[in-house]
Amino acid sequence: MSGAEQFNRFPEDCISSILSLTSPKDTISFSLVSSFLRSVAASDLVWQTFLPSDYKQIIDKSVIPLNYSSNKELFVRLCNSILIDGGNKSFALEKSSGKKSYIISAEELSILYGEEPDHWTWKFLPESRFSKVAELKVICKLEVKAKLRTSILSPNTKYGIYFIMKISDRAFGLRSIPVEISVEIGNQKEVHTASLNHRNSEKEQPKGKQRDQRLPCKREDGWMEIELGEFFNGGDDDDEDVTVSLMEVKGFHVKGGLVIEGIEVRPKH
Repeated sequence: MSGAEQFNRFPEDCISSILSLTSPKDTISFSLVSSFLRSVAASDLVWQTFLPSDYKQIIDKSVIPLNYSSNKELFVRLCNSILIDGGNKSFALEKSSGKKSYIISAEELSILYGEEPDHWTWKFLPESRFSKVAELKVICKLEVKAKLRTSILSPNTKYGIYFIMKISDRAFGLRSIPVEISVEIGNQKEVHTASLNHRNSEKEQPKGKQRDQRLPCKREDGWMEIELGEFFNGGDDDDEDVTVSLMEVKGFHVKGGLVIEGIEVRPKH
């Protein structure tokens, strides 16, 4: 008797319970075994376990009302990301695990002199998921910060934090000095240096100690990102502040042309 035939002899609720202990990726693979198992693997009972416990509150905050006929359809919809909180955040589930990720828009960040039109301009870019991005006109000191609570994230998950950016054609002064990047949670603080130099070929990488600087890399969505740091989010009962920053700490240099879309917090493997 084949493995598929053996599973077909089990009660549906038993198979559903087994699948709910696996992952979305495993469940989809399992559904390919037979038409009977495909039906069981598509059940609301199974996919309910892969949705976050606060999924109803999340979809209530969606900018566009979500229409779905099953929990599996809702899961797939959330994997494609939705705008929430008035369009100032993007939320998505990781397809393979169902872990949460967020992108915090530039409008939700604390940007030094961000409201000063002499220093920053807020504009629409068709390639951005948000209605506005921040473009640096001219400034001497760069400072960007963000805060979030670990309670909005998936528990028992390692997260990476990423600064999403572009460099305009009119950029100047952005390669003159590295910036300090940090992620602080509780009494732990991770600090690194980064360069906003997007021409990150081996030939142009700085020599010596500066080789440890983090450099922007291309994203699938066409933007660039710099990894700011990482942290482990513990159990459901933990709720701590995470403070993220990118700033110059040495000297003052005139610069412009940095375009900020936001900061992403996503599961890291």
